Formats: sequence, C-alpha cells, structure tokens
Amino acid sequence: MHTVIYLADTNVLLRVVHRADPRHDLARAALRSLQAEGHKVQAAEQNLIEFWNVTTRPQAQNGFGVEPAEAKRFLNLVERIFPRVPYSTEIYSEWCRLVTTFAVSGVQVHDAHLVAAMLANGITHILTLNTKDFKRYDSEGIVAVDPVDLSLFMVPDDSQLK
Repeated sequence: MHTVIYLADTNVLLRVVHRADPRHDLARAALRSLQAEGHKVQAAEQNLIEFWNVTTRPQAQNGFGVEPAEAKRFLNLVERIFPRVPYSTEIYSEWCRLVTTFAVSGVQVHDAHLVAAMLANGITHILTLNTKDFKRYDSEGIVAVDPVDLSLFMVPDDSQLK
C-alpha cells in the first residue's frame, strides 16, 4: 500500500478538537480512517494561525469564542496530532505563481498559500470540508477530499487516533 500525506485544512483541525461542533465526530473518524490505512495527516503553519484566529474569535463573529489560555491548550493538542509541514522560501514563489496563474483574489489567497505549501512539500491531498475551494487546483495535481467521503472506511475505536 502506498502512503499518502494529507494536509488537514483548518476547518478539519477545528472540528477535531472542538467537541461541541456538529462535525466533530466526522472529522475525528476521517482522521482515524486515514491513519488506519497508513496515511499521514499534517498541518501547515498557516493552518495553525487560522486555527487560533477562529478559536479565539467571538461566536457572534463566526468563531468559537475561546479565551487565549484555552486556545493554547487546543493548539498544543493540534500540534501533537498533526505534524507540521516544513516551511520554506519556495512556498512564497509557488504562491505567487498560483495567484497569478489562477487569478486568485480576496480571501481565496489563503487557500492558494496552502496549496503552495503542499506543492513545495510534495503533498497532493487535502482533507477539507470545502472541496470546492480547491477545485481550481486540479491541474496542479491537488486532490481535495471531504471527510464525508471517508465515512465508509471509518474506524470505530477512538483509541487509534494518534
């Protein structure tokens, strides 16, 4: 079997650790399924920064409303579960190429940055709740996978979550 490295999108990281979220079980089960199949799931530095943003942002502004001390505890958990993708200067060059090639603007520049980190590190798959956001990068070899698509392979024992 061939091991695939997945980048976990920020929306997955958030659901893995925030138990009250309705998609918590789905995100954890998808992670367990990939790990049980021998795949690896990692996070980019940008994901961790976005994670902090959403975790500490007030609920009235579409965040989780967590105080910084608790957010740090959640961040530590995310860092233990998801090894960090190496950061390199190549990522910026790749990002410039992507935003120019695909005429990316606005908030979508953040997804382009994640794709740049993936390409710079030879990662082809991203686990995300927003697969449509990454569709434009199909020609770059990027495969966006929704945790729902892994539901047929879910491992019931939570102890396998590494």
